[in-house]
Amino acid sequence: MIWNGPNLGPMGGFMRWILVGASTIAAQHMIGAFRANGHAVAHVVSTTPARAADFAAEHGIPGHGSDLAAALADPATDAVYISSTNEKHLSQALAAIAAGKHVLCEKPLAMTVAEAAQMVRAADAAGVTFATNHHLRCSGSHRAVRGLIESGRIGKVLSLRIFHAVHLPPHLQGWRITDPGAGGGVIPDITVHNADVARFLLGEDPASVVAQMASSGMGQGVEDSAMSVWSMSSGAMVFSHESFTHPFAGSGLEVHGTEGSVFARGVMTQLPLGEIELVTAKGREALPFPDHNLYVQAVAEFAAAAAGHGRPAADGWDGVASLAVALAVREAARTGARQDVKIRGAA
Repeated sequence: MIWNGPNLGPMGGFMRWILVGASTIAAQHMIGAFRANGHAVAHVVSTTPARAADFAAEHGIPGHGSDLAAALADPATDAVYISSTNEKHLSQALAAIAAGKHVLCEKPLAMTVAEAAQMVRAADAAGVTFATNHHLRCSGSHRAVRGLIESGRIGKVLSLRIFHAVHLPPHLQGWRITDPGAGGGVIPDITVHNADVARFLLGEDPASVVAQMASSGMGQGVEDSAMSVWSMSSGAMVFSHESFTHPFAGSGLEVHGTEGSVFARGVMTQLPLGEIELVTAKGREALPFPDHNLYVQAVAEFAAAAAGHGRPAADGWDGVASLAVALAVREAARTGARQDVKIRGAA
């Protein structure tokens, strides 16, 4: 098995962060990841000043408010983490880039592929690092599976099945299931993850997709379940299933090749959990994988890239590509017609 291990060294140096969005993911995962890398969180910005103040008090953040420009004017800050609702990402990212800050943005990057590409091009022109917070490609399990594929252990890949159907907990529902204008729906929320996983594991982009989506009544105005089949450039097929309404479905992925199959269960998660089994003509083999924190890893690689060492785990164009796949899935489901995935044109 080929796997290069986590890069958690000090190459990135010290960074001071601005949080844009007093979000659950910032509270549960990102603040700890910044501090585990030796970084500081200097400001939190929220559209609601009281929420920003409460969030800052709870998490020991010295600066807070609703004025992004004021936070960006702090010359001692280096980077911005954006976890606001999706429709705000474009303007916030462009403001941060114009202020000379490095940007780590939640997925999906924007509401359209053109907007996402605009953000990435602006960062390239400004000479700042721009990355997408696709945490799953930072997990030991996914890197172990990619190592198996790259080493040839399963031969030529024929198909990939990703099942990422969960039950969205009440505290995360809100706009995700009620507000299409904010980027709600399971496709922009989870299909983008599955798209990035497929691209990360297989090293190629989908060429076209067919899809169906449904709304079971959990929310209003957006889809809460989707299934799609993607044709890859190599001829491999990908099946992707995502939902907000499946409390007992579990999650995972399967990669099937000419010489073997990989079964990875419980690995589509923010925690380093799950199990991997390789099945070949020789039998079944359980495969261990590193259990490092996904977000600590992502921040470490981002900071190293900002310091000129390597690239982020998922750069801006990775975020553009995953959004392009997700939007093609939604359009295929809406129209009932196969859709080409237009990624390269955006880049």
